Amino acid sequence: MAPNTNSVHHRHQESLFHALGPLIAGALTQPDVVEIMANPDGSLWIDRAGVGRERVGRIEPAAAETTIRLLASHMGETVNPDRPAVAGVLPRSGERFQGVLPPITDRPIFTIRKRASNVFTLANYVEKGIVTAQGAEIIRRAVVQRRNILVAGGTGSGKTTLVNAILAEPAFQQDRVVIIEDTKELQCPAEDKVELLTKSTEPRVTMTDLLRVTLRLRPDRIIIGEVRGPEALAMLKAWNTGHPGGVATIHANSAADALRRIEDLVGEASQVIPRRSIASAVNLLAFIERTGTPPGRTVRSIVEVRGFDGSDYVLEEAKTER
Repeated sequence: MAPNTNSVHHRHQESLFHALGPLIAGALTQPDVVEIMANPDGSLWIDRAGVGRERVGRIEPAAAETTIRLLASHMGETVNPDRPAVAGVLPRSGERFQGVLPPITDRPIFTIRKRASNVFTLANYVEKGIVTAQGAEIIRRAVVQRRNILVAGGTGSGKTTLVNAILAEPAFQQDRVVIIEDTKELQCPAEDKVELLTKSTEPRVTMTDLLRVTLRLRPDRIIIGEVRGPEALAMLKAWNTGHPGGVATIHANSAADALRRIEDLVGEASQVIPRRSIASAVNLLAFIERTGTPPGRTVRSIVEVRGFDGSDYVLEEAKTER
């Protein structure tokens, strides 16, 4: 008789949590924790959605190395001096993992990134002071008016969490939403939705491939977890050809820099940079960044893209008084 799948899964999780130790295991079960980080000095940090980073304790180097090797094993990977870095997605639970061992680091380090179980709404962002009431209203209006929104920021700035707050807006409930990601992080409560994931093993399935597929799935809104390559050109074409109201994230140092970043990525697929198409496809830019004080994040600027005047983008920064 085949073992019960649920009981096998439970035992798997129990052994994994036991090996990780109570601090990490506990953090993995907390709904607001989005990242767990072990540093070379042995300090253990967690990042909470809407709160920021906090130091929660220590982990010995031997325990950190055991953790990396255990998680690599669970992912079907191996680590050794010739292959000291391992990255992947934990089976079943879906957390994203990155581990690094000597010789490319002095001591073992790792990060575990998980989806926050609790989706923060724009109202929560206002309550916590991450975005102003005026800023939240501008974003809400853009969603209702089916404008394309690009959320920009650095690594760990909270782009994905902000997109989840945007996707929680009621306007998305009325449409058929297609979500494209590398790893499953976005959460949308819409009943009519399709979630697609890229595939890194051969034969590979890229973001560009999925965008082509998406256009044949009758989407009302196209959501892209992160634009990081030549799929930027396919995104522009999709957003400019009858699929308004999309949302995507991009790594950038400012709202204006996000458009330059789009240019760079489009350049990976085309020798011609369609700046007018970029200005037409991207309607609203929201730039979020980390701060050194609670709540740990702030929506620094919200910028409307008015067009392209032949030499540069015409941008209008929204007035969002604090």
